[in-house]
Amino acid sequence: MSEAHNHGADVPETGGHSGHNHGAGASTKRLAIALALTTLFLIAELVGAFVFDSLALLSDAAHMFTDSAALAIALAAVKIGQRPPDDQRTFGYRRFEILAAAFNAILLFAVAGYVLFEGIGRFFEPRPVESVGMLIVASIGLIVNLISMRILSGGKDDSLNVKGAYLEVWADMLGSLGVIGAAIAIYFTKLNWIDPIVAIAIGLWVLPRTWTLLSDTTHILLQGVPRGFDLKAIRAAMGEVAGVTGVHDLHLWSVAGDDASLTAHVAVADGGNAETVRRTLTEMLETRFAIHHATIQTETEPCGDEESLHR
Repeated sequence: MSEAHNHGADVPETGGHSGHNHGAGASTKRLAIALALTTLFLIAELVGAFVFDSLALLSDAAHMFTDSAALAIALAAVKIGQRPPDDQRTFGYRRFEILAAAFNAILLFAVAGYVLFEGIGRFFEPRPVESVGMLIVASIGLIVNLISMRILSGGKDDSLNVKGAYLEVWADMLGSLGVIGAAIAIYFTKLNWIDPIVAIAIGLWVLPRTWTLLSDTTHILLQGVPRGFDLKAIRAAMGEVAGVTGVHDLHLWSVAGDDASLTAHVAVADGGNAETVRRTLTEMLETRFAIHHATIQTETEPCGDEESLHR
């Protein structure tokens, strides 16, 4: 008979759930303040876009709208993500944050596509733009965006969800700079085609960052190996532990981008102590690779999954 041990509870989880709750609380406050600022200015910018008939300003307002939507979704995602695991969702609700970040990326793609389409049309048929009003509104928008970016910057490296919201605001900050430049140029040159050119430039500038965010979220949703981890190195390190004769059915994934979970089948040498091997492995994974949640199944006889040795 093979000897199997399936453990996760015994693994030290330093800074685990309680640390996430602390970070989630800080993220909630940041997102709430940024959402309030962004929503208030969105109303003013939409009015200004139609009053002054500026596509660049409307483009910036569209980005501001996605900012508000992204911040609202991100805020809801953080709140939902704080719910504890239950019998239906054993990993809890943290994956909702990744779904929200993916949705924000898709929303940005849609807005950029609309702006590009409208910008091309207006380039061939320029419309008069009230540059002074456009300048005033964009300047206020820049101040709001800079404040929001400052608020969100503290949490963007800890959560893809907050990072997505930060990128939304960052993109809109660039949009505000572009609109300010366009307003000044139009005021002095009277060339109204500058307005759609700036709008198109804003859309093209945002797309690569949006693609990166969508790529990261998709990678997590597909349960890919978390960024920064080398599965080959982990497999090799596990194989070097005394008493281990083979490692197979090895999987490493992340639930929300700032965590890592590992499962593996480990073959133990005849006469070896399976429990000692398991504990040595989990300690090594935590200290060397910062993997705090590992489930190791030890066996002294083949379990039938040997063919997956290189997975």
